[in-house]
Amino acid sequence: MSRSVVILGTQWGDEGKGKIVDLLARDVDAVVRYQGGHNAGHTLVINGEKTVLHVIPSGVLTERARCLVGNGVVVAPQALMKEVEGLEARGIEVRSRLGLSPACPAILPFHEAMDRAREAARGSRAIGTTGRGIGPAYEDKIVRHGLRLADLADPQRLKDKLESVVDYYNFLLVNYYKAEAVVLQAVADEAARLGEILKPMFTDVTGDLHDLRAAGGKILFEGAQGSLLDIDHGTYPFVTSSNTTVGGVLTGAGVGPRDIDYVLGITKAYTTRVGGGPFPTELDDADGRMMAERGVEFGATTGRPRRCGWLDAVAMKRMARVNGVTGLCITKLDVLDTFEQVKICTAYEGVDYFPVGAEEWQSVRPVYETLPGWKSQTKGLTDVGGLPSAARAYLDRLEELIGVPVHMLSTGPERDANVILQHPFSG
Repeated sequence: MSRSVVILGTQWGDEGKGKIVDLLARDVDAVVRYQGGHNAGHTLVINGEKTVLHVIPSGVLTERARCLVGNGVVVAPQALMKEVEGLEARGIEVRSRLGLSPACPAILPFHEAMDRAREAARGSRAIGTTGRGIGPAYEDKIVRHGLRLADLADPQRLKDKLESVVDYYNFLLVNYYKAEAVVLQAVADEAARLGEILKPMFTDVTGDLHDLRAAGGKILFEGAQGSLLDIDHGTYPFVTSSNTTVGGVLTGAGVGPRDIDYVLGITKAYTTRVGGGPFPTELDDADGRMMAERGVEFGATTGRPRRCGWLDAVAMKRMARVNGVTGLCITKLDVLDTFEQVKICTAYEGVDYFPVGAEEWQSVRPVYETLPGWKSQTKGLTDVGGLPSAARAYLDRLEELIGVPVHMLSTGPERDANVILQHPFSG
């Protein structure tokens, strides 16, 4: 029986991970975020009420699961507290269940200022970041002059570290990017205030997870973004600043490879992407517009419209291998219900090996296989027997091409709109 399950996206994000985390979290002891920041958004719909979470794990809407944020997550204290207070205003208890690693890098106002200034300077070559300081905060972590949440809760340590970092950022902002400087005292005062608020939520996330596993507890690891946005394995440089693939679980939560029993790859029945970067199967036609309309394809965090296209089985197979995916959960199958035909990209022309960066990706020409559509409703199904035969054939073909079985289907935004063929915690 699986006791530790990883949920991650196998495409460019927005696959519907949050809903599946919420669904499975009802049966676990802890839900853990291990990478990314508040640039990701997980949308949950429960009894018709929509909740968008950014850093707090999606298990917060269950009564049982403890919500842990590992050291691999970059945390914007002000944004986190806004999220906490928004949930508390709805009567949801958060602070007693939320555990933060004090080793999480802190996102501070100068990170956000730098992120926006860089994107503006890139002009037409902008990567499409959310402007929320994610990249600069990870950079500070790597060059070892960044502040962690623990620093914010220690007034003397905060003072010692902050001045030189603010001087560095202000020099670049003013002299290179011709942008406004940030005010040191204002940053310091707000950071200290938030540090005191966050300190009671600090915990040894890594130690807690190992203790919980030793006691036989069930753990769910929740990824943000998608595998094709991984800093190492994605469409570089049009990627995020962290490891969104399974390796991020190990470093971002402090667990070992043998502590993972099952990896669930969340996969949209077609493909979407937000922001810039290559997208071989993108559709700029009526089919793409229909996907966007039926799928309500707008970013949960930014509200930006998502680019849409047919499912890319070549990229999917690669990400399934990179992540060691055990089973797939196919989401938004119902978006394809009205199509006469559906297509799957089964090969790439124009490249001799899997693309390593944006330049190689731009040379890709997709080769499609066309299957008949099913022209009947799949939304809300909870029994695999109700699937139209053509929809079943589409899923069977995906299994063949990707080399991983479909274990779950999400058939709508509501928590219980699912077909479960094999439960991740029973495998």
